[in-house]
Amino acid sequence: GITVYSPLKHWQAGAGKVVGILGIGGLGHVAIKIAKAMGAHVVVFTTSQSKVEDAHRLGAHEAVLSSDAEQMAKFVGKLDLILDTVSAKHD
Repeated sequence: GITVYSPLKHWQAGAGKVVGILGIGGLGHVAIKIAKAMGAHVVVFTTSQSKVEDAHRLGAHEAVLSSDAEQMAKFVGKLDLILDTVSAKHD
């Protein structure tokens, strides 16, 4: 938990902040729960349609398919913090 809590706390995630979380594996799962508990608006970015549903179930306010340019464009300049929990190489 400290792996995701520490940057959320450091960058003052909370009410009035929009937090983007990349990935919904083990760390992403915890990050969603902590960011939401801190009062942030949580937006999850994932490459998997099936994980969009998981993101909502875990408490994310919004979930975006990162492979969909139109969905991604809606969030340009809208995030206060992005927490990348993806361990694989990616753009």
